[in-house]
Amino acid sequence: MLPGTAGGAGQTAFARRAVSPSESPTAIKRLGQNFLIDPNIVRKILAVAKLHGRDPVLEIGPGRGILTEALCHVSSCVTAIELDPRLHADLLERHANTPNLSLVLGNAMTHSLESLPIGTIVVANLPYYISTPLLFRLLDQRDRFPRLVLMLQDEVADRLIAKPGSRDYGVLSVLAQYVTEITKAFKVSAHCFRPRPEVDSAVVVLRMKQTREFSPEEEPMFTRLVKAAFAHRRKTLVNSLRDEGYDGQLVLGALQTLALAPAIRAETLSVGQFVELSRRVTLPRQRAE
Repeated sequence: MLPGTAGGAGQTAFARRAVSPSESPTAIKRLGQNFLIDPNIVRKILAVAKLHGRDPVLEIGPGRGILTEALCHVSSCVTAIELDPRLHADLLERHANTPNLSLVLGNAMTHSLESLPIGTIVVANLPYYISTPLLFRLLDQRDRFPRLVLMLQDEVADRLIAKPGSRDYGVLSVLAQYVTEITKAFKVSAHCFRPRPEVDSAVVVLRMKQTREFSPEEEPMFTRLVKAAFAHRRKTLVNSLRDEGYDGQLVLGALQTLALAPAIRAETLSVGQFVELSRRVTLPRQRAE
């Protein structure tokens, strides 16, 4: 039984006592700090995370520690990265006797993720103002993190699961769906935070795919093509790619081979179609270089 447990995740001490706002540092708006205060949401996060005792866990932005404490009850090794020195010091004091917790004062955008063990599960309430670049950084370490359980802005969650042809479908949708299977687990009301954010949130689960269409050496070319395809959303796919330096005739030939109309736009292609387009456009270009 892990430190502080009282018979399983559903019966842990965190559910009986949330940290009072008056007992911890106040939120800093420029850091996008909105602290989770609802123990019921913490329980739901643990339920979808499906952690086992030996699973190492990474938390980003622990804040006042309501999720951190819960994670320490169900995992034997938790690493929490906190940017704010005030919150880091507060957490150090609160968890002085929590041997399975490693508190890191640092920036998750620059911290060495390579130091974390293979198989680490990421469970985090990502700071909204850098949630997308942080997500891309985590996806870049997909061989290290088999599963991401993330709380994000609801609109970002909708972009992650968006289908071709929808308003939310774009670069994030394609690149995330290329490497992961994504589930939007549940929405979280703004009332569950202090201070209350202006938007609702959602918890998503991203499970890394075991196999991918491209090799690690080829994937950067695929990423560049997808970003170029959406760089000029009002233009056709051919024109957008041409404006980003791709050979227009090569793109037109690839579209013809794939039975896609010359006037098609990027937001109508499925992830699989982007993969096939990349095979016909970026791989020949890579070999030529």
